[in-house]
Amino acid sequence: MIIGIGTRRGITREEVVEAVKQALDECNLNLEEVTVLASAKLKKNERGLLEAGKMLGIPVDFLPDEMLNSYNPPSSSKASLFGLKGVAEPAALALSEEKKLISRKKVYGRVTIAIAK
Repeated sequence: MIIGIGTRRGITREEVVEAVKQALDECNLNLEEVTVLASAKLKKNERGLLEAGKMLGIPVDFLPDEMLNSYNPPSSSKASLFGLKGVAEPAALALSEEKKLISRKKVYGRVTIAIAK
C-alpha cells in the first residue's frame, strides 16, 4: 500500500505522522501495510516529511514531475500552480501495484493524503 502525500512548506513531522495515522484509521488500514510514502520531487528537502518517514520506519520516495503528470487524478489540485496535475493521488497511484485508489485525497490541516494499492 502506498501513501501519497502533499504538504505545505515548513510542515512538521508531527503533522505528517498525525495525518497518516488519521487517514489509515478512517480507512481501517494498518500502518504495517504501508510500503512507501510518496510525494513530488519538489518536496525532497521538506524536513518534516523526511523526519516523518524515519519516525514511522517507512521510506519516502520523491517522484519526478513527468511521472506525476502521467496520471490523471480524480480530484483537482492546487499543485497546478507548480505545473503538476496533482501530488498525493498521482504519487500514490504511480508507485502502487494495482493502480487503484483506496482513498481519494483528503486534507488534514497542512497535509494532503491519498492511499493506493
